Amino acid sequence: MFDNKETFKSIFRRNLVSKLGKPLAEATQEDVYHVLGSMIREYAGQDWAASNQGFKQRQDKQVYYFSLEFLIGRLLGNNLLNVNELELVRDSLAELGFSLEEVEEQEADAGLGNGGLGRLAACFLDSLASLGYAGHGCGIRYKYGLFEQKIINGNQVELPDNWLEKGNEWEVRRPDKKVEVQFWGRVEAYEQDGHYQFVTKDAESVVAVPYDVPVIGYGQPHVNTLRLWSAEPKRETSLDTPSNYYGYLDYSRSVESISEFLYPDDSQYEGKLLRLKQQYFMCSAGVQSALRTFNKLELSYDRLPDKVAFHINDTHPTLVIPELMRILIDVKGYGWDEAWDITTRTVSYTNHTTLSEALEKWPVAMISKLLPRIYMIIEEINKRFCGMLLERYPGDQDRIQHLAIVANDQVRMAHLAIVGSHSVNGVAALHTEILKEREMAPFYALYPERFNNKTNGITHRRWLMHANPKLSNLITDTIGSEWIREPGRLNELVGIADDASFQKQFHSIKRDNKERLAAYIQDHTGKTVNPDSIFDVQVKRLHGYKRQLLNILHVMHLYNRLKSDTSFDIVPRTFIFGAKAAPSYYFAKKIIKLINTVADTVNRDATVKDRLQVFFLENYSVSLAEKIIPAADVSEQISTAGKEASGTGNMKFMMNGALTIGTMDGANVEMAEQVGQDNMFIFGLSADEVLEYYRSGNYRPSEIVQQDERIREVVEQLVHPGAFCERDGEFWDIYDSLLAHGDEYFVLRDFAAYADAHAAIDSAYRDVSGWTRKAVLNTAQSGIFSSDRTISEYATDIWGIHPVSGHWKG
Repeated sequence: MFDNKETFKSIFRRNLVSKLGKPLAEATQEDVYHVLGSMIREYAGQDWAASNQGFKQRQDKQVYYFSLEFLIGRLLGNNLLNVNELELVRDSLAELGFSLEEVEEQEADAGLGNGGLGRLAACFLDSLASLGYAGHGCGIRYKYGLFEQKIINGNQVELPDNWLEKGNEWEVRRPDKKVEVQFWGRVEAYEQDGHYQFVTKDAESVVAVPYDVPVIGYGQPHVNTLRLWSAEPKRETSLDTPSNYYGYLDYSRSVESISEFLYPDDSQYEGKLLRLKQQYFMCSAGVQSALRTFNKLELSYDRLPDKVAFHINDTHPTLVIPELMRILIDVKGYGWDEAWDITTRTVSYTNHTTLSEALEKWPVAMISKLLPRIYMIIEEINKRFCGMLLERYPGDQDRIQHLAIVANDQVRMAHLAIVGSHSVNGVAALHTEILKEREMAPFYALYPERFNNKTNGITHRRWLMHANPKLSNLITDTIGSEWIREPGRLNELVGIADDASFQKQFHSIKRDNKERLAAYIQDHTGKTVNPDSIFDVQVKRLHGYKRQLLNILHVMHLYNRLKSDTSFDIVPRTFIFGAKAAPSYYFAKKIIKLINTVADTVNRDATVKDRLQVFFLENYSVSLAEKIIPAADVSEQISTAGKEASGTGNMKFMMNGALTIGTMDGANVEMAEQVGQDNMFIFGLSADEVLEYYRSGNYRPSEIVQQDERIREVVEQLVHPGAFCERDGEFWDIYDSLLAHGDEYFVLRDFAAYADAHAAIDSAYRDVSGWTRKAVLNTAQSGIFSSDRTISEYATDIWGIHPVSGHWKG
């Protein structure tokens, strides 16, 4: 892209003038960001066009990855890394008087996701492009992200996340690629040439306009596309009367709300309806767009599964299945059996949860009115599926009712996804076994060949090379650069884990990262942080099963002991939290309040501040994670066993040399298999033990409170005024969740084992060489958790695709 620094500086100055009309002396950091971003996008545009042309000419099979979330974070640094210009640009900008890190801060985190689901999708896109596969993302261009989190008086307050306020340097609007999506209306059927034809009349049309973002592969001229759809009104009526004009304004506002913000509050009917609209809007637009590309191949639709793969990421995009059926039957003229064969061979599904509340169900009345033709197709799928079940299990109405796609006036999207796909995968070995043996066992009995595991992964390019460049460079200097293309070769570090010189450099880099995070915390809180303390981190979505409550109750216990026992000696500890709670999730928001209350008490107490500190970093995001994760000593992965499908944050911490304290849940199990339990801190109930408690009903949290004085003290502190409770009963809801409502996530049951694991951490950290060795081994064994491995397995086992380019520039 740039031959040398002088070439870059010359091109940069020229673009600054031509694009913004400014000389270098007047340029701001924001100006630099916009000019630099446009330069990269224009450069990548040549490879982007060539890649798309190559897909068509070679008739490559292309994957379309449907997801409501793509948590891509900031793209400037990642794209500079992938085009192999990061260091040159950093040095050149420094010579021009600018800091690349400060320039990167000018970019807003893309408001396209919430948590692990969206971050996984973003990692997958990076791996698809970097490995040379033809694979694209399909999502929604939300005007506003989930929300911007502010902490006021310890409480979460949600503000609009206007991430597009200054524009998006990376997107290209494609009005020529727009499609129409239809809602409401009524379906008329008529017979023609011996076949029924279906036409939807009086439907409301919405225009879906794509905004394309290039997904640049690392070190090679391969660029895929993240296509994000924006809803716009269709102007098709006369506006020459006031009634027409104001009616159009109402319609326009209704349409624009479809792509206005991520995850509308679905506690009320209108919110549920909007969520359903969003999902069909994305599915219909994405399927139509992909089929338009397929049409250019001039092949029979019998060949569709050979050239197209639709992958649905969780249940949100499940309407891809009936939408594809609609087009094949109503537009292309296929009979039901032929259309169903094509559809099921084209679509595959990833399940991300065992939580029943997360497996979507839509009211029949809602879906049949909003999407009448789609509901007819779902109803027919259900009818034929139940007919097959009746033949297989004659007279077993309970089983048929349990498995039916439509039952109890609801459409079960997970059931539709399983029945309408050729592949159903879990995202960690334990999760997949739970699906097969418990949650989806009847479906596994029907379709054993469809179920498979694909353990999640993370892109080491963003989460090690970009987020932790000093460690990345140390690894390259030590074992060579081959690990970048083959991350499994990180295991070559195992042989030098005991090397004193390497340990010293590894430890020094960790401390530098801790100093950087400490500076960030001081800038944002005014509090000084000891970089020699253990940085103990839990950053993830706030949910009961993720057990941030267990963590903070233990912090309360440590504080109590420090106050009551002057002989109690601990390595100084800094607990760092980051999390967003869903706006309507009252319990999760109370936990945020508790964390901040504890933090305020602990941080104001001069008698403990040198040994214990607590921070809740507001507005957790991808860019903040890139500062936190490289600095972590301890990674809290403490979900109730059997509840976390996989996790990807656990892998990011592992790759950056943090030691995990965790349950045997999700991908923690496979991490322990790789690095060994002696290099982690495993505690708590197993998934089988949790299940047995649920089945037997024999768990008595009140007995644990009576037996363990530590637990009794912290639980009582939730409701009695004192160090952590400003007024009587302030955290009564949390108290009740533990005692009156049975402690659903076994916080109290695992408390003692958790405290013991933390004591083991304290002891291990005192041995600097021993701790560093464990940290090195975690990094060394993390390569298997690269999303490159995951995507290669999807490509081979599910999608049937091969790399279409593989020339590395680096």
